[in-house]
Amino acid sequence: MIKGAVMKQQRGVTLIGLVVICMIVVFLAIGGLKIAPAYIEYYNVKKAIVGVAQTTSRGTVLEVRQAYDRRAAIDDMEIITGKDLEVTKEGNDLVISFSYEKRIPLFSNISVVINFAASSNK
Repeated sequence: MIKGAVMKQQRGVTLIGLVVICMIVVFLAIGGLKIAPAYIEYYNVKKAIVGVAQTTSRGTVLEVRQAYDRRAAIDDMEIITGKDLEVTKEGNDLVISFSYEKRIPLFSNISVVINFAASSNK
């Protein structure tokens, strides 16, 4: 009788439950490790366009694109080129914006598609 009462009080995770939890954690970690570089790349491009907008506030569209291409060559950014940038003026401010789509394969035929867009004034 004492042994049965002790068994009812024990709680915990079964081996199958532990394996399922570990599989979920591994799949989430693999997905995160594959997606993280895309976001790092996006933030680097955004930082570059903000820097270009601040340094070439009176430049022409061609000068802005060339300045971005120089910065992209130094930082080894290949996802966006100067031709892909939209350069406009809002009042006295130069606004540089971009948008692109990144497809990241996760497992076999499963992919994640992320749409990135940013502007130098935000």
